[in-house]
Amino acid sequence: MQQLIGQLSPKRSPNLGNFRLQHLNTTDECRSEATTDKQNTEVKYLHDMATMSRMSFYWCFLLCACLGVACVACVCVWSSQWRGGFAWDSSARQFNWHPVLMVSGLVVLYGYGAVLYRVPLTWGGDKRPWKLAHAGLMLLALLLSIVGLCAVFQVHSAKQIPALYSIHSWVGICTVALFAMQWVVGFGGFLLPCSPVSLRVVLKPLHVWLGASILTLSIAACISGINENLIFNLKGTVNGTQPYSSLPPEAVFANSLGVLIVVFGLVVLRILSNRNWERPEPGIQDAVYRPLLQEENE
Repeated sequence: MQQLIGQLSPKRSPNLGNFRLQHLNTTDECRSEATTDKQNTEVKYLHDMATMSRMSFYWCFLLCACLGVACVACVCVWSSQWRGGFAWDSSARQFNWHPVLMVSGLVVLYGYGAVLYRVPLTWGGDKRPWKLAHAGLMLLALLLSIVGLCAVFQVHSAKQIPALYSIHSWVGICTVALFAMQWVVGFGGFLLPCSPVSLRVVLKPLHVWLGASILTLSIAACISGINENLIFNLKGTVNGTQPYSSLPPEAVFANSLGVLIVVFGLVVLRILSNRNWERPEPGIQDAVYRPLLQEENE
C-alpha cells in the first residue's frame, strides 16, 4: 500500500527550486538596475539644474557689474559735462563730488560687497579672504559716502545754505548712519575672535535684512537727490538754462542715470533674494565657532 501511495504521489522536479532561485535573482538584479538607473537620472538632473543655476547667476552677476560701472561713468559724465567738473574749494564744483561719491560708494560698491558671498567661487576653501574682502569693500563704500557728505556740508556752510531740511537729506543721512552701525556691528559680530557663536547666529539674519534695507534706502536717496539737483539747477530763464519741464539733454541724461541706479538695485536684490544662490551652510563639523584667526575651512 505504501509503495502504491508513493507511486501515485506527485514527484517534485529537482530543477524547480533552482529555477525559482534563478528567477528571484534575476528579479532582484532588474530591480537593482532600475534603482541605479533612477538614481543616476536624479543625479544627472540635479547636476544639470545646478549647472543652469550657476550659469544664470553668472549672467546676472555680469549684468550687475556692468550696470554698476555704467552708473559710476554716467554720474561722472553728468558732473563734468553739465555741472562744470570737480574741485575742493567750497564752490559748486566741490558739490559735484557729492553725487559721484554717493553713487560710487553708497550704491555701487555697497552692491558689489553685498553679492560677494553669492559668487560660487567663494564657496570652497578658506572663508577668511572673502570675509576680509566683504568688510573691505563695505568700509571703502562707507568712507566714500562720508567724504561725499563732507563735500556737500562744506559747500552749504560756505554759501550759508540750510542743511538737512529736505526729505533727500533726511533719507541720505539716516542711510549713512545705518550703514556705519551695520559695519561696526558686523565687524564685531563676525570678525572679532571674542564674539560667541550664539551672537553670530542671532546677528546673521538681521545683518542680511538690514543690508538689503540700506541698499533700498540708498537708491531712494540717490533718486531724490538727482531730482532735487535738476529742479534747483534747471530753472529756465533764471540761470540761462532750459526748464526741467522741457526735458533738456541734461535732464534726459540725469533721469537715465536714475533709471540705471534703480535697475542696478533691482538686480542686486534679485541676487540676494534667490535662495539657490546662497552660500551653502557649513556642515556639522563646522558648527563649532572658530574666530577669524583660527578658521581654516569654514
